[in-house]
Amino acid sequence: MIRVLLADDQMLVRAGFRALLDAQRDIEVAGEASDGEEAVRLVGELRPDVVLMDIRMPVLDGLAATRRITGDERLRDVRVVMLTTFELDEYVFEAIRSGASGFLVKDTEPEELLRAVRAVVEGDALLSPGVTRRLIAEFAARSRAPAKAGGLDRLTEREREVMALVGIGLSNEEIARRLVVSPLTAKTHVSRTMVKLGARDRAQLVVLAYESGLVRPGWLG
Repeated sequence: MIRVLLADDQMLVRAGFRALLDAQRDIEVAGEASDGEEAVRLVGELRPDVVLMDIRMPVLDGLAATRRITGDERLRDVRVVMLTTFELDEYVFEAIRSGASGFLVKDTEPEELLRAVRAVVEGDALLSPGVTRRLIAEFAARSRAPAKAGGLDRLTEREREVMALVGIGLSNEEIARRLVVSPLTAKTHVSRTMVKLGARDRAQLVVLAYESGLVRPGWLG
């Protein structure tokens, strides 16, 4: 059973998400928070698998709440999906940099929301669609100049190649086609790269690809 915490200051939004999620046999809503401070507290108490976190909330915004959650080693297994009102939300890249496993627009289709919840629990990130690739490149270009991230010397040449492809938003299947290997082999390379770099999920691997200079904004493959 996948346990989800809803964090949004709009009661109607939470009610809609709850109705959809609780109707699934493999998902249950573990709790609800109306601001970021409450979300952080409830995550510590309830230890949900996934937090659906609105970016703009009172008391403590979603970005700050996400940093607290992802920065707590005790909550390492909790995945945060940011909720935005518009696709071009200026905070999207910072949300991923803060440790979020991805983001969704609030008016997303129900099936996409359910797929997203299940995907992040499996360690995937919501970074495959072309629109997301453009967003990542745009916000990476806008963000402050990052320091070089260490650790790339621990990767093999193939792992660096795979990490770069993850960085431009390719899925395992797309990476497999690009490198002419099986999807399982591509997934294995991605997993090994994450372990070597200590990346909690695929989204963090994308951030590391940019911060290390392995991928530059605008490389859309």
